[in-house]
Amino acid sequence: MNPYLAEFIGTGMLILLGDGVVANVILNKTKGNGSGWVVITMGWALAVFVPATIFGAASGAHFNPALTIAIAVNSGNWTQVPGYILCQFAGAFVGAFLVWLMYKDHFDQTSDPGTQLGVFSTGPAIRNTALNLVSEIIGTFVLVFTLLACKADAATKAGNFYVWAVICTIGMSLGGTTGYAINPARDLGPRIAHALLPIKGKGGSDWGYSWLPVIGPVIGAILGGIVAKAVMPFI
Repeated sequence: MNPYLAEFIGTGMLILLGDGVVANVILNKTKGNGSGWVVITMGWALAVFVPATIFGAASGAHFNPALTIAIAVNSGNWTQVPGYILCQFAGAFVGAFLVWLMYKDHFDQTSDPGTQLGVFSTGPAIRNTALNLVSEIIGTFVLVFTLLACKADAATKAGNFYVWAVICTIGMSLGGTTGYAINPARDLGPRIAHALLPIKGKGGSDWGYSWLPVIGPVIGAILGGIVAKAVMPFI
């Protein structure tokens, strides 16, 4: 498969399943309403695992501009970066649209604008710009460092298990502060969808915070890639 198409479809599937589990847990009158953080973290880990298993051999299953940039920094090859990032953001937008379409009745039954926005994008439990940024840097550092240091290959079952495991543990251990975006496309693409979609009773899209889950993951990914490259000869 064309790697750009793989990144588009894979990122769309990631958001459909990832934002989908959030919608199932927090929107009113769903079957999964109130099932909690463990369901969300497990659902998000599986949301990465499934498209990675399908598209790993085609594109490397980045689905994340921060990871794409970190790999380019390490390799020095920026050829595919613009196309990958464009496809990732476009896929994320489409995935978010499908979540809204599927759960439209439940969005209509959920009057709290913050809960509606929470399906699409992340937000801090306690708003502290500096520490929120640090949280996203650390979470993404762990993601990229682990995948590169373990030489996780998204074209193999073992590599995809590493992907599942690291996403799961980041969510459970480090996700409580900001909701662990760790992926600019995962946050900004759906946030744009929230702003454009005719969601009943919606509020603002919190654009004042929107830069943080973009910049933080990029910084964390670059640092994770640099450190992984430095220590890999000794592992």
